[in-house]
Amino acid sequence: MQKVTDFIEKNHERYIFELRELCAIPSVSTKSEHKPDIERCARWLADHMKKIGLENIEIVPTEGHPIVYADWLHAPGKPTLLIYGHYDVQPAEPLDLWLSPPWDLTLRDGDLYARGVVDDKGQVLIHLKALEAFFKNEGKLPVNVKLVIEGEEEVGSDNLYVFIEKEKKRLEADALVVSDTCMLGKGIPSICYGLRGLSYYEMEVIGPTVDLHSGSFGGAVPNPLNIAFEMMAKLKDADGRVTIPVFYDDVLPLTEKERKLLAELPFNEKTFQETTGAKQLPGEKGYTVAERIWARPTLDINGMYGGYEGEGAKTVIPSKATVKFSTRLVPNQDPDKIAKLVGEHMKRIAPPSVTINFTILSTGKWWLAPFDHPFIQAGKRALEEGFGKKAVFIREGGSIPLVSMIYENLRKPCVLLGFGLPDENAHAPNERLHLENYLKGILSIAYFYHEVGQLPPEAAHAAA
Repeated sequence: MQKVTDFIEKNHERYIFELRELCAIPSVSTKSEHKPDIERCARWLADHMKKIGLENIEIVPTEGHPIVYADWLHAPGKPTLLIYGHYDVQPAEPLDLWLSPPWDLTLRDGDLYARGVVDDKGQVLIHLKALEAFFKNEGKLPVNVKLVIEGEEEVGSDNLYVFIEKEKKRLEADALVVSDTCMLGKGIPSICYGLRGLSYYEMEVIGPTVDLHSGSFGGAVPNPLNIAFEMMAKLKDADGRVTIPVFYDDVLPLTEKERKLLAELPFNEKTFQETTGAKQLPGEKGYTVAERIWARPTLDINGMYGGYEGEGAKTVIPSKATVKFSTRLVPNQDPDKIAKLVGEHMKRIAPPSVTINFTILSTGKWWLAPFDHPFIQAGKRALEEGFGKKAVFIREGGSIPLVSMIYENLRKPCVLLGFGLPDENAHAPNERLHLENYLKGILSIAYFYHEVGQLPPEAAHAAA
């Protein structure tokens, strides 16, 4: 590893320059006007993969945005890793809140600022730079690799699932590796072993056939906005628990051992609160903040609108109100079962004066991994080599549907080695990536490939 690590240390400035090139492409997947930028970004990645030594590079067209595939399969007897990431990014708006241009990577106070720098372009490049270090110094890799970098993660990954189903044979591997998660905090290398699932809903509450004058009709006709607020207010009790019947029936409780391990993590609730800017941290009674965001289900309103939303006043009773809300789910909750429960409950509590249209927009399953799997332990050793510090096991409150899908379909281990930080504004203005995490991430991933390459053959068949 000495030649590889020396090479990485000598190329820090180039790694920043290449990340600047990648972040300069506004690959916003949700806006049709950026379709040429998406295609340009896919081409940049494909060209870069060829340049560093990967093979069988293909820009795979889909009904949406292209997927970039590459591999290198010349390590007989060694494990095969399927490396996943995404090159699409969120919109940069509101632009006036950025302290530096969102498409111009800027180094400031030890952080790299740009849209997509942490979610997920920087973390994709971490893997490419680690692979390059082996190619340049060893002429080969210690493992076999297959890379799938998609362009639709920020809009639901629908075409990725089609691609995976179609290319199951081509994508066979011993483990999935993802770098699209966070460390517990600065200077705390972390392996994520659990993700929450997600079910997302839209509910329309329909009253009058048209907007009505609130003076002439107020008090005599149903107001869909009032009713929507009243309905949503009934979904949580004073202890922060969801009131939908049987919502918690299948929840896998945290064991005392796991609660003890989580309590021993250097998770600072005061720092977490300061990061959010919130005055208090309310939530489900009887659980710590870490337990609430990692291992307990939630229900949250994500958007609510109807009636007049323009400048000044307009006194109307809206004909319709719309609510978008979601449930984050934990082991062993079934997303489809919960979605059905939620829909039935909303129709049950709606007054007869309105019509309810309830739509399930998306579902995604939770994921939980064993600590002791050889690939995950290899990840722990690699992080400790790269950062020179003890690594910790954490969960994450967000969802990566691909991880649970790969696990469910292939029963292969998923190793989540993320290098972001919780306060790096992944979907907000001034998105950033800590420079040290970027550079030590490259070193850590190089060590991870090395560690996996040293595992005995039976490690690839350990239960996931």
